[in-house]
Amino acid sequence: MTQPEHAMAAARPEGELPLLTTVKTADGTRIPVRGLRAGPSTAASAVPSPPVVLVLPAMGTPARVYRHFARELHAAGLSVVTADLRGQGESTPRVTDPAARDHGFRTLLEQDFVAVLDAVRAEFGSGPPLFLLGHSLGGQLALLYAAAGPGPSVDGVVLVAAGSVWYRAYGAGRAPALLAGTTLIAATATLLGRWPGTRFGFGGNQTKGIMRDWARQGRTGRYRPAGSELDYESALRALAVPVLAVSVEHDTYAPASAVTHLVSKAPRAQVTRRHYTRHEAGARLDHFAWTRAGGALARGVAEWTAALPGLGRDSA
Repeated sequence: MTQPEHAMAAARPEGELPLLTTVKTADGTRIPVRGLRAGPSTAASAVPSPPVVLVLPAMGTPARVYRHFARELHAAGLSVVTADLRGQGESTPRVTDPAARDHGFRTLLEQDFVAVLDAVRAEFGSGPPLFLLGHSLGGQLALLYAAAGPGPSVDGVVLVAAGSVWYRAYGAGRAPALLAGTTLIAATATLLGRWPGTRFGFGGNQTKGIMRDWARQGRTGRYRPAGSELDYESALRALAVPVLAVSVEHDTYAPASAVTHLVSKAPRAQVTRRHYTRHEAGARLDHFAWTRAGGALARGVAEWTAALPGLGRDSA
């Protein structure tokens, strides 16, 4: 469930997105924000304010993994922004740094995302519709933020290969192993003080808070970030924004049943379901491979935003 991380080169990696700004939170965490503004060279040239899409990564996955897909979104006429989750990728301090502090979902949702979205609004203005596009854990967090986030509001959410990790959502054949696995991971993270996912090949290096919040949802089916005063489950039930939920062919981490459980938490949301296939992509897909074969998906996202009443290009 993670893409391998490599040491950052001194020079900007080939194909890296331009740096827009660097967010610095109150506790000193730094999160570079990269992106591309839709301009005259894109299909959005006739639109005063093309939508802005903030891409939120999967657990343990650097934001740079999405740079090819971000360029596909940009080519489809959208402004696009990427930012690492705290402690991952370019964000500092890293989880393994001595200066890193323990944190969980609450810090991401109620501190980091607020700061990043404030920066996005400062960069693009208040006019463009703003969407969160989340992959895997990033999708879960995107939906939670849209429902109850205390910062700038968003106009919709795109979930790609993102589902609930509740063990019962995976069917009787996989449920016991999933429950045992999430419980063991949380216990290991608690015992060691963090989760050494790079060593174990799952999730990347994470704080114990992240893995305990993740495992709690896997065990109970409910989102209750430790330390938060917000009722995310109630907020999800009241969420009424448009949601595009995309399952991916050959994705064993977020099968359609897990996507269904996640979106069922938001019964008032205007949910559109889509299944992204190898036939559309022109390449074999799985939980991560779609990021390198996402042209058709990016065009589908742009078409979905354009068709939304009051938000799409027809209304501009």
